[in-house]
Amino acid sequence: MERNLTSGSVFKNIVYFSLPYLLSYFLQTLYGMADLFIIGQFNGVDSITAVSVGSQVMHMLTVMIVGLAMGSTVMIGQAVGAKRMKEAAETTGNTVTLFMFVSIAATILLLVLVKPIVGVMSTPAEAVDGTRVYLMICFAGIPFITAYNIISSIFRGLGDSKSPMYFIAVACAVNIALDYLFIGALHLGPAGAALGTTLSQTFSVIVAVAVILRKKTGLSLQKSDLKPKRGILEKILKIGIPVALQDGFIQISFIVVTVIANRRGIHDAAAVGIVEKIIGMLFLVPSSMLSTVSALSAQNIGAGKHERALLTLRYGIFIAAGFGIAATAVIQFAAEPVIGIFTREKDMEVILLGSQYIRGYIWDCIFAGVHFCFSGYFCAYGKSGISFLHNALSIVLVRIPGAFLASEFFAGTLFPMGLAAAGGSLLSVIVCVIAFWYLRRRL
Repeated sequence: MERNLTSGSVFKNIVYFSLPYLLSYFLQTLYGMADLFIIGQFNGVDSITAVSVGSQVMHMLTVMIVGLAMGSTVMIGQAVGAKRMKEAAETTGNTVTLFMFVSIAATILLLVLVKPIVGVMSTPAEAVDGTRVYLMICFAGIPFITAYNIISSIFRGLGDSKSPMYFIAVACAVNIALDYLFIGALHLGPAGAALGTTLSQTFSVIVAVAVILRKKTGLSLQKSDLKPKRGILEKILKIGIPVALQDGFIQISFIVVTVIANRRGIHDAAAVGIVEKIIGMLFLVPSSMLSTVSALSAQNIGAGKHERALLTLRYGIFIAAGFGIAATAVIQFAAEPVIGIFTREKDMEVILLGSQYIRGYIWDCIFAGVHFCFSGYFCAYGKSGISFLHNALSIVLVRIPGAFLASEFFAGTLFPMGLAAAGGSLLSVIVCVIAFWYLRRRL
């Protein structure tokens, strides 16, 4: 399953690697989309809000796990590119050990803190019970959510983006079937959505482990590779921690916006929750480009082919920004029918507010695509601190204060709140360009 990405057409390698990645992201996003869509068909706005708030918390945890695992993907990719397979095996073993302890600790801590978390989210009173139950069930499944994402990060470091796609495809199909069983047939509401998500992730991990045992991965993993090695763990964490913090801060900014919306009322909360799911779907291309640029560049950097890494960045920006422009144009004309898909009774107030929010927010798809690619490139060089810096600046200086001020001064519309996200990404692009220019001069 190991694939060398240091030779041949750069563009073809990007397409070959990114398409399975894109489909994986699509299927993973479909998890949350399916939960929200199905519960919207059988329950009211209180349950929709419970699932949207709860899934946002879980999405934050998931992206932080994926961000932390970026250190493993880059380290394995560099080792494979340099033909150092023993180092790749040791990194893989240490990754398994590290995240086993991380997932257990996170599960215990979050189960204890579930009530305060629901409170911090300023969850509307009608949705508090549903949100709490949803989170308790999902928190219990964190070890399996972690296991899937770590297995996927290892495969991608080896240049294999297809296997994770197959694993998530199985999980997605199981999740949709269980949602209809638990939410539709058994009327379990938000608890049913959480059960469907957790059990399907568990099944996905079982399938992934079965595949690993039957296929050759290109690694000769020994029991000794699982023993923690300080040097390897430090390298993984040096790259992964800034990315995890960056992704965590981004999600915190989303949560802050959710809190602001929740305080405006149940309809605003539902509208923002729906739009966040749609934006998550539209951000699949930019997100896949970030991981693709990172994985491909890491292998080429390990092989000493820096110009191929640079060409990978250029193609990634072209693809991501081009998609963002197209998506922005379409949403300006199709906002209402898209929002309407997720409301059972075609709640006109939710549709109106949601269409306002998404018409402003969608501009973020253009700018985010650019800085996502830069972030992948920086991570491949082990400079993930740059990614953390530009995201922290955009959140602190633009996203959060922009959303707050928009809510205060434009009480009748969510459109300016959406623009705050785009403004934050624009600042990130500016910082990335400056950092890129400085980094290139030092190479």
